[in-house]
Amino acid sequence: MITRQDVVNKLISYLGHRISLEELVGWAENVMMEGEFEEHDLPLLRDIVARLGLSDTLAFGLSWEDCRNFLRSLGYDVEVRVTRLASNQ
Repeated sequence: MITRQDVVNKLISYLGHRISLEELVGWAENVMMEGEFEEHDLPLLRDIVARLGLSDTLAFGLSWEDCRNFLRSLGYDVEVRVTRLASNQ
């Protein structure tokens, strides 16, 4: 059963470079084949996961804005923190 939190966690992992775009797309494609989403969030989760599954194509791609909008629709705000690398001081 795929929940809102599962989708949020995958997006955060992608944005944090813990998984690649290919891994995110593969996960989304598998989830769409299984088709088991939490019932009360079904339309939202299905739409986001379906879009993520197409993100490796030129026609759809996946931008920072897309991820931010997905997370907002799932009830999360996104903040960016920039830190200076120790080797560049």
